[in-house]
Amino acid sequence: MSMSWLWGGNKQPPLPNQFNDFVPPTGGTADGGASGGGGGDDDKNKDGAMKSYRFDSSALERAAEAAKSLEQNPNAKECLELSRQQEITKQNVLMKEMKQYEVHIKQAEIERERARGEEEQKLLKEKAVLERQKSLFNDKLTRQRNEDTLEAQRRLNEENLRKQEESVVKQEAIRRSTLEHELEKRAQMDIKRIEQEVLSKGKVERDNHDLTLEQIRLKAKEDRETRMESIKSIGALVGSGLHIFLGDQQRVQMAVGGLVVLTAGYFTAKGALGIAFRFLEARLVKPTLVRETSRLSLLETMKHPIDTVKKIRWRLKGSQDTLKGVILKPNVEAAIRDIALETRNCRKAKGIYRNVLLHGPPGTGKTLFAKKLARNSGMDYAIMTGGDVQLMGDKSVEAIHKLFDWARTSRRGLILFIDEAESFLIRRHSGISQNLRDTMAAFLSHTGDHSDRFMMILTSNIPTVFDEAVINRIHDAVEFGLPELAERTQLVGHYFEEYILKPAATGKWRIKLDQGNWTDVCKEVAKLTEGMSGREIAHLALDWQMKTIVTEKGELTKELMIERTMVAMERKKKTLLWKKAQQDEQSQFSSALVDAVKAAAASAPLHQKNNDGSPTPSAS
Repeated sequence: MSMSWLWGGNKQPPLPNQFNDFVPPTGGTADGGASGGGGGDDDKNKDGAMKSYRFDSSALERAAEAAKSLEQNPNAKECLELSRQQEITKQNVLMKEMKQYEVHIKQAEIERERARGEEEQKLLKEKAVLERQKSLFNDKLTRQRNEDTLEAQRRLNEENLRKQEESVVKQEAIRRSTLEHELEKRAQMDIKRIEQEVLSKGKVERDNHDLTLEQIRLKAKEDRETRMESIKSIGALVGSGLHIFLGDQQRVQMAVGGLVVLTAGYFTAKGALGIAFRFLEARLVKPTLVRETSRLSLLETMKHPIDTVKKIRWRLKGSQDTLKGVILKPNVEAAIRDIALETRNCRKAKGIYRNVLLHGPPGTGKTLFAKKLARNSGMDYAIMTGGDVQLMGDKSVEAIHKLFDWARTSRRGLILFIDEAESFLIRRHSGISQNLRDTMAAFLSHTGDHSDRFMMILTSNIPTVFDEAVINRIHDAVEFGLPELAERTQLVGHYFEEYILKPAATGKWRIKLDQGNWTDVCKEVAKLTEGMSGREIAHLALDWQMKTIVTEKGELTKELMIERTMVAMERKKKTLLWKKAQQDEQSQFSSALVDAVKAAAASAPLHQKNNDGSPTPSAS
């Protein structure tokens, strides 16, 4: 291949696209230039760029030598092409590095702009903080200034108020001193005036003493003569009248008869009015001691019409089984049935009623039995409490008389139910008050004979404290003990049906029952309620109802029943502990009292002597 183009031949080589093709890099590699450009400052970058465009003669010599060697080489054309391609590649690499260098420059400028923006933002934030602190400081200064102003104003007001008060106090002191001075002067003037008046009056009285005494004597003489003349005239008039009256025998008889008739009429009217009043009171007015009764009266009908309608409905229902709804032990049930049968037969035959004593713990069915007995026998009932008798005090005797007078007026017969009878029928030698003795005497006077008008049912928790006279008036005594397991099972089932099943079936209350064997649950509850009375079991069933209603779903579960039963038993145990503690205190007091009496009896002399010297036993 000929290389004549190097010596000005016809064939011209292609011109380079850029002038940089003739200027090879003189210093460092591409990486070194890039790193130097990235790490140096702007002056060094400019010097490196200028060195790239300077003319290098050694490069021309190398090019000539390369041309000679290429001309002699058979592959000169391919080598030249390859060399050109290499130069182009190097130029592209250099262009790329230049672009990267420009990008680095742009990024540095962007970074500087970003740093400058952050610095400006930081300055703005610091300025805002300073402005806010300045504002807060100004506000603080303003508030402090206002507070100081208010404090100064308050002190000024207090000072003015204090000065005003001092001024008012001074004025009041001056006014008071002035008034006191005036009053003192006025009192002195009054004293002087009174002294002068007394002196002048005494002088006048001393001067007129004789004249005053004479006037008094004359006035007394005139009054005496006037009275004597009046007495003489009245005596003469009465004497003449009596002489005329006694001289006429017919007038004397008429006067005596009139006085007798007037006296007899007064006492007759008084007794008749008393009897009529007691008669009407016994039939129209319910005694104050009676709390509840089935008898009808005019005044009670006018005062309580709704209760009267209930009593009429109670009567219209007629007789029913005495023990319906009452669950008792078998032996107690048999005794109660006998009493009910005897009472019913006595009413039909108009015979003599028997008095009954029911004793046992409260809540075992004694009051319920009295009402059932009255309905079964067709009689009326009246319920009273012995504690009410003590509360009446002096009026208790009159109340007892009115009670039994009212009981004897019943046409259907009356069952008088006295609850807590031991409250006023206690032994008379146990240190009771005189009012209670009189009340018991009135009670015994009305119950000494058998009656076909009323029947008494006494209830007591402590039957051993009754007076002997009261015990003699009792014909039958029945003990109502606490229910056993069988009776408790029946009671739990009965009240579970009444308070849970019936309201749930009728929809009266929001009560639901979950699936389960409730008979077994009732038996389990009966085992847990040992020591409970029938009333307490009824309250327990009512508690189940209330707790079920207030729940969210209104559902009764076995767990709820057992839980409320255990709560009731815990309350029962606490009550028994309190009762036992009270009994222990009473027994300790009684023991101490007995010991004191024995000690007093032992220390007293065994014998004392009367005035005649005979020994007498000492009363301890």
